[in-house]
Amino acid sequence: MKIGVVKEVKEFERRVALTPDVVKQLLKKEYTVLIETGAGAGSYFSDQDYLDAGAQMVSKSEVLASDIILKVNPMTLEEVAEVREGISCISFLYAYTHPELIKAFLQKKITAIAMDAVPRISRAQKMDALSSQANLAGYKSVILGANYLGKIFPLMMTASGTITPAKVLIFGAGVAGLQAIATAKRLGAIVEVSDVRPETKEQVESLGGRFLTVEGAEAVKVEGGYAAEVSADFLAKQKKLIEDKIKDADLVITTALVMGKKSPILVTEEMVKSMKTGSVIVDMAVESGGNCEISEINKTVVKHGVTLVGESNLPSLLPVNASQLYATNISTLLLHLSTKDSLNLDLDEEITRGSVITHDGILIHEFTKKILNH
Repeated sequence: MKIGVVKEVKEFERRVALTPDVVKQLLKKEYTVLIETGAGAGSYFSDQDYLDAGAQMVSKSEVLASDIILKVNPMTLEEVAEVREGISCISFLYAYTHPELIKAFLQKKITAIAMDAVPRISRAQKMDALSSQANLAGYKSVILGANYLGKIFPLMMTASGTITPAKVLIFGAGVAGLQAIATAKRLGAIVEVSDVRPETKEQVESLGGRFLTVEGAEAVKVEGGYAAEVSADFLAKQKKLIEDKIKDADLVITTALVMGKKSPILVTEEMVKSMKTGSVIVDMAVESGGNCEISEINKTVVKHGVTLVGESNLPSLLPVNASQLYATNISTLLLHLSTKDSLNLDLDEEITRGSVITHDGILIHEFTKKILNH
């Protein structure tokens, strides 16, 4: 079976779906691997690296003739138009945000498999691209924040006087937030963390962060790791706590996402105005609307004396590691769903059922059907 990897065309994207070391692993499993010329350049993998690994370097049209196409980002409508009916594609998809693409998949009977839909269960940990990329994003958010901040992170005692440590405020203690906590602490900052899920308190404190407790947090209902129901009274108390803390913060990192919806506004323009001149906000949710009311996607701007960093693709700023981890994630899922001869989908199996979006002209993914009212 032919596996194809095209060069990513999305703006600001430097990752590649397969790295040379993972190509070698697939070849040992007797897959044929086709790579578009120049596909790995953004991640510093040359065409020769792929040739040495055993891949075939070909044109994009030849890659699109493969049986299964592996990508980081969703296929474009132009790519869908070029492939033959019934091929398969594995990539990040966020299908509920691309109704026109889903329609094109159904018309061409493309089997679309989404890396972002892989169930977050123990058996699928090695396939969990959301976590692998969020880990890197959390690290990079702190490094970016430190770069724009006009002061150092750690306490420093010198003959000229004592420099106090920077104060970092992090919203959200998911994978990205926890890595941001760990990175900021390693650099010597004082770290405070807000999360509506009280069960994250132990994880935050284990990394040296201070968990900001809101009265009534124990009543917040959590389903599948996400807050399912938050009262107006709780939100008012949380906002008051944030308003008090953000005034003293040197760096604020926001990570809050809601599946299928626009990101919640956590930092209003009024809060930004209350911050110290020279402080920094890194809005990690900027691609889905942003947690800061006035951040701008793919721009770093200064407003009210505060630097707002709106990088939409933080993992792509670490393309070598991001590609290495993603290649392991996607190849593991590929090997779970196929053999060297064919794609074998058991839709009764949990990982398969959770990650397959369209198959044989039918939209089968329940969450996507619900969001798109299909």
